[in-house]
Formats: sequence, structure tokens, C-alpha cells
Amino acid sequence: MSAPAPSPLAIVDVAPERAPDRQDEVLTEAALEFVAALHRRFTPRRDELLARRAARRAEIARTSSLDFLAETAHIREGDWQVAPCPPALRDRRVEITGPTDRKMTVNALNSGARVWLADFEDASAPTWDNVIGGQLNLTDAYERRIDFTDDRGKSYALRPADELATVVMRPRGWHLDERHLTVDGRPVPGALVDFGLYFFHNAQRLIDLGKGPYFYLPKTESHLEARLWNDVFVFAQDRLGVPQGTVRATVLIETITAAYEMDEILYELRDHASGLNAGRWDYLFSIVKNFRDGGAKFVLPDRNAVTMTAPFMRAYTELLVRTCHKRGAHAIGGMAAFIPNRRDAEANERAMTKVRGDKDREAGDGFDGSWVAHPDLVPIARACFDAVLGDRPHQKDRLREDVHVEAADLIAVDSLDAAPTYQGLKDAVQVGVRYIEAWLRGLGAVAIFGLMEDAATAEISRSQIWQWVDAGVVFENGERATADLVRRVAAEDLAAIRAELGEQAFAAGAWQQAHDLLLRVALDEDYAEFLTLPAYELLD
Repeated sequence: MSAPAPSPLAIVDVAPERAPDRQDEVLTEAALEFVAALHRRFTPRRDELLARRAARRAEIARTSSLDFLAETAHIREGDWQVAPCPPALRDRRVEITGPTDRKMTVNALNSGARVWLADFEDASAPTWDNVIGGQLNLTDAYERRIDFTDDRGKSYALRPADELATVVMRPRGWHLDERHLTVDGRPVPGALVDFGLYFFHNAQRLIDLGKGPYFYLPKTESHLEARLWNDVFVFAQDRLGVPQGTVRATVLIETITAAYEMDEILYELRDHASGLNAGRWDYLFSIVKNFRDGGAKFVLPDRNAVTMTAPFMRAYTELLVRTCHKRGAHAIGGMAAFIPNRRDAEANERAMTKVRGDKDREAGDGFDGSWVAHPDLVPIARACFDAVLGDRPHQKDRLREDVHVEAADLIAVDSLDAAPTYQGLKDAVQVGVRYIEAWLRGLGAVAIFGLMEDAATAEISRSQIWQWVDAGVVFENGERATADLVRRVAAEDLAAIRAELGEQAFAAGAWQQAHDLLLRVALDEDYAEFLTLPAYELLD
């Protein structure tokens, strides 16, 4: 007897009483068929590439080194360029990032930024409400039927269409599955859920608006993963009758392995590539993750001590600009995560001065644009890039032929004259617990100690704790980084939170869960590849 034919639809595993409002508008039969087709065609290759990641990490652990790929030298040396960018993406001098909740959707589109990174990834905890609600909010925005009124009665509505930011949507990374959507008994990768639903509902709608389906691709670790995305784009465009080359993708170079394959990543996506982005926080996390057991030379100091002027970080960003401009692609700078402080004018001015310095440096180095996390930072970043660009949409003509980066330069962590501190350990615990607690309540972008943080924050925090303990770092106060010390610091922090909030408010949050999870992923001998994997099991 032959096996039964597979169901053409993805199965939605959500209790009816917990289904988000208007879910049926997103999960139409045709949309689910499209997602199922993506899953069947591409998830097996995704699985193979995740296994390849593990093998490469094992090789790094053995050698404590990385190098440019010998087998792709012809690509790096070749004379080729990516496809010309569409008009809507020619000028990207300021980009704002944030989750796709209703308020942020309106505020980001109205912010004055040229681009909004509409984030289904690190700035959005993947609750089912957020997954479905984000899709609805973007479609509603394109249809101009979105508004928002906050708890104070303040109303938000969209500005005229020609004043709105262009949306570049970021789906989840390849490593995360969506447990609420299964095909043939297997959960669909979150990347294909986010991309598939968005592309199905909005590709033609965006074309009609004079733009297109544009994407940021996160957590990419190799050119083979970029090839997979390119094949997804080709398949999706063909299946829905969208002209080939309509999709544009900007890849975040936020893993250390991808930094050695920038040319190759652009080459694989050359018909759909728009640029590369210097995703600095995840990049630091990736360095720690991959070289966490590489000895003292790879021990990173406190996160805030690793500025973009560190030699190994400058090697990374300058190579990114050179690579992009050689290939006709945009080079987009990193995040300004500061949040304006309206209650402390002096602290606010210090923060804004740092933002100006950072954006002036990026514009001067040749970047074509950069990220901010708050609408109030848009004018500051824009002024920095205006001063360099003037009326030009970008500076791709700056080829940065003066830049020469060797393989060793990208991992010269010991070139930084700084060391881990006891306060750095306390900060890692405090920020990690506070972010994880918010994430478990469904919040992915969280204001903590004057910075807008996302999931990369918690990843850096727990990875540095793991590395410092593993390396037996001795802090300036004479204390050695041990599991017992971390537990003591975490217990003191949890007690302080309880005292500050009061018993009732403390119990209403997810503080104990956050504390326990941070210690688990920071101290377990078996290092979790991503914090969000065990954290996702705790989400409702």
C-alpha cells in the first residue's frame, strides 16, 4: 500500500481561544500552501547547513583560527557586481530598527529615517501573538489602515506616503523553529514562516506601491547559507509570478565566520543583494561563542570596553565597506542603542555626543548609512551622514583601496588593551536577567540602563560569563570568576529586584525564571548554541 499523500497545508497548533485576533487573515489556505511548499523544498537543506555550522565550530575549537576560503579565491578576485539597487533603496543614510508592534510600526514609518528594519528577529520575542500581529501590522500599514492610541490617550497615525520609511523586514534566523506551525509532522523554520507569510501577502502590494519585498538576513554564517536564501527568493518569485530580481536582501555580517566570506555572500545573492550591515553586538557574541575555549588571547573584556575603534573591530568594519563598494553594494553601519534621557540633561548630552562621534566615524569611513534604535536619534545620525554625503544618495564610489585586512586581524582580540572587571560581571548578570525577564513576557526590544537592548544583549552577557568562568579570569578586586561567584552575584541582584519591586510585582513577573535560565546557559558545561532555543520552550 502506498503512503498517503502529504497534506498540502501547514497545521496550526494553537488553541482556538488563544488564537490572535484576525489570525485567519494571515493564515489563509493559499498562504499556508505557500509556506508548506517552502518548508518541503528548503528545510532539508537548512538542516544540513545547521549540521555544517556545528562541524565548523568543532574545527575552530581544534585550531583556534579562521582564514579566508581557498576554494572561493576566484570569487574574491573576480570582477563582478551585485544588481543595481531599486530607487527605494538608493538612499539609506539613516535606518531605524524595532519590533513590529502597532505603535512601533507607526512611529518607525513616521520617524524620518529612510529605512525601517521591521524586526521579527532579535527585537521581537517570538510569541504567536507577535508573529501574527507583526504580519497584520505591516499589511495594515501598506493599506494605510493602521493607527494607535496609547494609554494616555495620545493618538498616532501615518504621515503622507512619500514621507514614510521604506520597510526592510528581518525574519528569524535559520536555527529557530516555529512550533505553532507544522508540516508533515515537523515544525517549520521560523525564517520560512516569517518570510513566507510576508512575501505571500505583500510582495505584489509593495510592487504596486513602487517598492518591493526587501529583507535583512540575520545570523548568516556562510556563503552556502546565503545561497539557500537566494534559492528561496528564486522559488518564491517564480511560484507567485513576481519578476525575478524583485527581492532585495541586506545581509547582517554579525558572525565571525561570515566576516571571512563577505565577497562570497554577496556573490551568491548577487541578483538580489542590496548590501551588508555591520551587526556589532551579535558579532561580539559570535566571537565569544566560537572562540570561547581558545584561551586567554580570546577573552573579551567588558562589553562596553569593546568599542568600534578596537583594532579587530576596525578591521571588520573597514573590510565590510571595501567589500561592499567594490561590488556596488551598500555598506550599512552599526547600532546607536542609546535612549534619550529627558530627565537628566547632562547624561543625555553625554550619550548624544557618543552617538555623534560614532556616526561621524562611520560616515567618514565610507559607510552609506547606519542604524539607530530611537526616533529622537534619527536627526543626529542624519546630520552626520548629510555632512559627508550632501545630496548624494550614498558613497559607493569610495572604494577604500587603502584597506588591507589579513585573516589574523579579524580575530586579534588580544590587540585590545582592556580586561574583564568585577563590575563587568555584575553588569552582565543584571542586563542578562532584565532582558530575559522581559523576553519571557513577550518583549524583544527593552530599555535597560539607558540602552535599547535586544536578544544579542543577553547572548553577549551569558557568553562572556561562560568564557570568564571557563578561563578562570581574575578580576581587578582579586576575585576569580567561578560558578559560585556568578551564583552569588545573581542571587544578590535577584534580591535587589525583589526589594525594589515588592513581593506582588516581583511575583507577577518572570524574574525567577529569567535568573534560573541565565545561570543555566551561562554556567552549564554544555554551551547552548543560542539562548533563545531553551528560552523559547518557556514562552506560552
